[in-house]
Amino acid sequence: MAVNRLLKNKNVVLFVTGSIAAYKSLTLTRLLVKSGNDVHVVMSEAAQQFVTPFAFETLSKNAVITSDFSGDDPKTIPHVQLADDADLAIIAPATANTIAKMANGIADNVLTATLLAMTTPIFVVPTMNTHMLTNFATQFNLQTLADHGIHIMQPAEGFLAEGYSGRGRMPEPAEIFEWIDHTYESPRQLLAGKRIVVTAGGTQEPLDPVRYLTNRSSGKMGYAIAEAAQVAGADVTLISANAALPTPSNVKLVRVQTAAELLTSVQQNFATADILIMAAAVADYRPKTVATQKIKKTANNETMTLQLVRNPDILKTVAASKEPNQVIVGFAAETNDLLANATKKIAAKKLDLIVANDVSNHQIGFNSENNQVTFLFANGEKTKTALESKRAVANELITILANKFSFNE
Repeated sequence: MAVNRLLKNKNVVLFVTGSIAAYKSLTLTRLLVKSGNDVHVVMSEAAQQFVTPFAFETLSKNAVITSDFSGDDPKTIPHVQLADDADLAIIAPATANTIAKMANGIADNVLTATLLAMTTPIFVVPTMNTHMLTNFATQFNLQTLADHGIHIMQPAEGFLAEGYSGRGRMPEPAEIFEWIDHTYESPRQLLAGKRIVVTAGGTQEPLDPVRYLTNRSSGKMGYAIAEAAQVAGADVTLISANAALPTPSNVKLVRVQTAAELLTSVQQNFATADILIMAAAVADYRPKTVATQKIKKTANNETMTLQLVRNPDILKTVAASKEPNQVIVGFAAETNDLLANATKKIAAKKLDLIVANDVSNHQIGFNSENNQVTFLFANGEKTKTALESKRAVANELITILANKFSFNE
């Protein structure tokens, strides 16, 4: 991995909490050191049950703080001095317990006390069992941290220590490094002052009070784009259709359910925006009638016929009334004839740019951590990305928007 200009020559404090994934933090330490950073590690008591402080000392070439009384100089308080000198803080892995303490200002050990003294950017990598992650208390705590400007990384999905698969894994160290590198405050505010509307997730069309029609979209791509746009200096509104993800820091969130609600929200918010990025997966059809009571099976209804009506085409509707200085980006999630279908879509809907991806590929389809897309422009130009994280794709899109389009005030 190439050394990046931003996450280099920084004073980094790495907080390691009690998770089996703590071993990955050794590799993260190595990546940070190789990029020229001065890394200081703070370990909780539980973390020391998984990895020894000596391992981090060997890689970081700095003493590891394990208690409030670490250090030999009586004139300084080591954990406060560490916070004062830091350029940024990383909590990886971040357990549910530590996240809860951060959200509530609890400082009952050296790790949480140091965090409470931090005034620099903080990056949290939640790592825990999937049920702990989705618990309302954890989600509330994560949202509290995000609302106060703390950067939250989306956990990975895969095999957990409990022996089954789910969301909550600590992402690989290289991906964490990349995320922090792109998120860390940049002197190049590519979209400073621009107003951007991003849609994400999949719409739900009610069938009766307990059932609905929907799609497999997780919202990960749209949320990554919203985060990248905010880091680039934009004023971002994220319209989320049923995605269960933490809101990116300093992003305005609007929740919707149906395609009709999404259209209304897009029209309201894009009227004063510079860019619309339609990453949401919108249901093309909805039930013609919605039952007021749960539809019951009976002895005589072995089959059931649903009558569907077409939803409004949000992109086409909005593009028809956009101003010359506004830019609209669409997404084409296809299972066949990717470029042909995307080309038809960009022309029919009069888009400035379309992002095409093959959702039949399990490596880059719905709910995956990675993506590979082709950016198609209205003039026929196209650029294909590598197979990479959705954050990397999001950053490429933001760079394209900054470089390819001009926005008149």
